[in-house]
Formats: sequence, structure tokens, C-alpha cells
Amino acid sequence: DGMNVLFIVVDDLRPILGCYGDKLVKSPNIDQLAAQSMVFSNAYAQQAVCAPSRVSFLTGRRPDTTRLYDFYSYWRVHAGNYSTMPQYFKENGYVTLSVGKVFHPGVSSNYSDDYPYSWSIPPFHPSAEKFENDKTCRGKDGKLYANLVCPVNVTEMPGGTLPDIQSTEEAIRLLNIMKTNRQKFFLAVGYHKPHIPLRYPQEFLKLYPLENITLAPDPWVPKKLPSVAYNPWMDVRQRDDVKALNVSFPYGPLPDDFQRQIRQSYYAAVSYLDVQVGRLLNALDNVGLSNNTIVVFTADHGWSLGEHGEWAKYSNFDVATRVPLMFYVPGMTTFPASQGARVFPYLDPFSHIGGSAPQGQSEKVVELVSVFPTLAELAGLQVPPACPETSFGVVLCTEGTSIVHYFNVSEEETEEGKEACDDTDRCFNEEAVAFSQYPRPADTPQWNSDKPKLKDIRIMGYSMRTADYRYTVWVQFDPNSFRADFKDVHAGELYMVETDPNQDYNIYKNASHGWLLKKILG
Repeated sequence: DGMNVLFIVVDDLRPILGCYGDKLVKSPNIDQLAAQSMVFSNAYAQQAVCAPSRVSFLTGRRPDTTRLYDFYSYWRVHAGNYSTMPQYFKENGYVTLSVGKVFHPGVSSNYSDDYPYSWSIPPFHPSAEKFENDKTCRGKDGKLYANLVCPVNVTEMPGGTLPDIQSTEEAIRLLNIMKTNRQKFFLAVGYHKPHIPLRYPQEFLKLYPLENITLAPDPWVPKKLPSVAYNPWMDVRQRDDVKALNVSFPYGPLPDDFQRQIRQSYYAAVSYLDVQVGRLLNALDNVGLSNNTIVVFTADHGWSLGEHGEWAKYSNFDVATRVPLMFYVPGMTTFPASQGARVFPYLDPFSHIGGSAPQGQSEKVVELVSVFPTLAELAGLQVPPACPETSFGVVLCTEGTSIVHYFNVSEEETEEGKEACDDTDRCFNEEAVAFSQYPRPADTPQWNSDKPKLKDIRIMGYSMRTADYRYTVWVQFDPNSFRADFKDVHAGELYMVETDPNQDYNIYKNASHGWLLKKILG
């Protein structure tokens, strides 16, 4: 019979959630999901920018295999005709549905969100999406601006709504249809927030009085940060309210009070998102499908909120690469609810007090590229095989690895795990590693450092995160042959997690790390 899948992907969400220990945020609905899920507290994206990350986890392959580091190519034509996660479910008898921002729209998903390969019907995009960057933010002078910080009165918005509200409504409509026609479904819902502009219904500001908002613990640019590693947050600078501040490029800091406003609005946008997720999960309850639907919740990457003097994503730091990741699997991560009992009652962030701890939590370092094989295993489908060294001609394979063996790990399982070494050289007891990467056009911050086009990429930063350290090398890269030259290292970074959790003290120069380079080259 098999389980349905509800796959929720959020844009630019770092794990500031109650279930991840954040004391300020109000995220009761996501926390309630976490309370019945397996939660991974060390999950990392493969590249901290929208299109490359989404194509990576939806195909289960790394950016070096999709050959997408920017927004301007379609992997099926440019790299190889790889199967995607929804395509695999579709080929296995599921009705696959896409709502909102799942694939990144545009060339990188063939202007069709990879329909008809990935989806049974054409993907839905909210009509309000097209006003996302318009002048809809009221300034102090009463005029309208295209601001970064943008609390709004929803009734004044074009169409009287916002994209994520529309996406929730459509997803609920589809759930009601799926309930009646009783077919197995894979429903992906992509939310826009907290992506910039930080545009959300203004009442959410009430949850976060400005006096409760602190600055980042390390709002300065670290002394030993190689200049190639720094991202100059151009997209933030281009907003009207930030432009008006005349901040010097590239390292000039934003004024403290404005930093607090950005952080306040990011939190407000997260609570607005939590309300949407709450409505969606409550609808799953209403149609009686919470007991036979796997729910996955994750984000395409994180977002810097002033750490290292940086904003936005576009880097290899944890704040940009670390994401929330949780799997709700009825009967596995939670006991099946009794008939008619509610699994996901809607919780109002304005009145709900107190959070709930996750059902199960794993500190293991995991990668988003592993979501595809993991979800296949949880749904009882055959797990796609591990990709060979070069897999451009292989339609179905994954560069991730199923992480189901990290769910409910008991003593016996770890014992078995020791023998369970397969030919991918990955034993379960081997040190877990997450790889991320980021391209740069030059050694110093330029106008296009955040989002270089393929032809302009000269350096690739390969980053390796383990439980103990984050190690990054910035090496020469040839965009024509897609070759990285590990003998030509422009700069390096090494941060020890235990003594330097915020990654401020680069000890690359004072460490002997031939062993690390060996490891990263595998």
C-alpha cells in the first residue's frame, strides 16, 4: 500500500526554531512536527544558494555532478539526464504534485519546474509571486519602497494576499482531492519565506519587541578570514532601505539598530511561515491522512544574520549551509494515533506557550543529498544505488546515502552496523562528513562574488564539516573543463567546533593538515 509523502521545503531558513533550541523564536507548529519526528541537528546543504542546492537534493547529486553552480543551465541537457526524487516516486505509482517554490524556477528547471518528468500535473505557482520584489513596503514617509525589511498590511497587497498564503491554500485543496481519489501521492510544498524581501503580515512584529533582539555574537569580519571566503551580500545592499544607508563596499558594517531590525524581521517571517506550516499539517489531520503520510521538513540552505559581518547566504559557514531537517514517519518516529485523534492540531504562535522536545534527535552530520535515498527507503521503495565515480551517463543513482540507520539507534543496531560495510567504503561507524562548496570569481570580494556566472568562476571553495571541525580549501577552478586543481590552493580555513562554535578563529595556518587534504580528496 505504501505511505504518502508531504515534502516541505523552505527558502533560506537556518534552524532558528524552538525544536533546535532557539529561545527567542515562536515556532510552535514546526516544533510540534519535530516532537513526533526524527530531527537532525547537523544537516548541511551542498551549496548555499537556491537553484544549485535544490537541483542537488532533488537529484541526490552534488553540484560538481549537476554542474550547476549558478542559475543558468538545465542539468538534463548540461550534465546528464538524471532522475529526480519526485520522478522516481512518479515512476513508482505516486501522483506527484508541486506547489510553490520547489525547483528553482527558470532555466535551471527548464522553465517548467522539470514538468513533465518530475510531476503528474503542471506545478502551481502563487499569482502573488510576481509582486515579490515590487515596491510594496511602506516607508516612514508613507511612500512605497522595495525594502529589505517589509512588514505589510496583507489587505493592501496586490490581490490581497501573499505567495505563501496562496501556496498553503492550494496544497490544502490538493490534499482534499487526494483524499477522495485515494491514490498515493508525493506532494511537495515550497515556501518562499524567510527569503528576502522580509515581507510578512505586520502583526508578526508584535511577537518580537525590538528590545529583545540582540546582535549576532560575532558581528565583525574575523581577522584571519581569507578575503575569498567573504560574501559581500549584494542582494541585501540593493534594497531601497539598505541603499539609503550608504554602507561602504565590501566590509562596511550595517548600523547596529538596522541589524536588529533585520534580525527582528527574519524572526517575524519565520513565525509567519510557522503559521502556514501549521495550517498545512492541520489540513493533513482534517483529511485523515496524518497516519499514513511521511512528512519531511527542510530548507535549501541557511542565511547569515550578521555573523562574521555578513548577511545572506553565499558562503561555506555553518550559518549559510546548516538547515533544519526532520522526518515524521507514522509508526516509526511516533506511535500511530488512535482513530480520530489529532496529530497536528493548529497552534497559534500568538497564544501558544512552551515548546516540545523532538521525538528523536541525531547529532550525526548529514547532507541534503541524502534526502532522496532516505525518503525512498522510508517509503518502502528500492533505494537508488550509490553513484559510480563518474556518473554523468547514469540515470538513477545517488551521491548521498540513506540515513535511516540513524533513526532510533539502539545498542544492537550499532553492533550490526559495524559489519554492515558495503562497497561504497562507507561504514556506519565511520566519521560522518558533510561537503559543501561555493564558487568565487576572484580572491577579493567583487560585485559578482555572491553569484558568479559559470564562465566567471575562477575559484571553488570546498568545505568539509565533521562533528569536530569545518575545513575549507579555496582552489583554482576551470569553468570550461569543470576541473578543480587541489594543488593550487588560494586560501584555507580550519575551525574547531568545540572551542570555536561560531567559526571566528581560522587556525588553518597553524595546523599541519596534510591528513585533512588527503581526507577531502578521499
